[in-house]
Amino acid sequence: MAGQPGFFDVDERLKQLSAKGDSLERLNAVVDFDLFRANLERAVRRSDRSKGGRPAFDHVLMFKTLVLQVSHNLSDERTEYLIRDRLSFMRFLGLGLADTVPDANTIWTFRGADTGARRGEAGDRGAVRAL
Repeated sequence: MAGQPGFFDVDERLKQLSAKGDSLERLNAVVDFDLFRANLERAVRRSDRSKGGRPAFDHVLMFKTLVLQVSHNLSDERTEYLIRDRLSFMRFLGLGLADTVPDANTIWTFRGADTGARRGEAGDRGAVRAL
């Protein structure tokens, strides 16, 4: 029977994942995703925040979400679920257990904006496939 969760249980589980060879951790170590930031911000415009609403997710986090989606052949709904469920996905995205996770609609919207950017200006969707 499982006892009460300990303070360092998540850290211990992440260490165990690393020891087993977490491919997403390796990808994060090899690829500097921040290099995509300027192109993503240019290609995927954000709405005017003066009208309110929750803050938009970081462009790089959403790009990495598309990387997860493409590399694991996931639907938007399944991507949302697995980000919530898998510690390796959360670590790859830089999210903690208490952080807000992009929902399926947000993923769909970002992917659509990114795809639309490919028709006009250069987008980074091809970079997702290359990774």
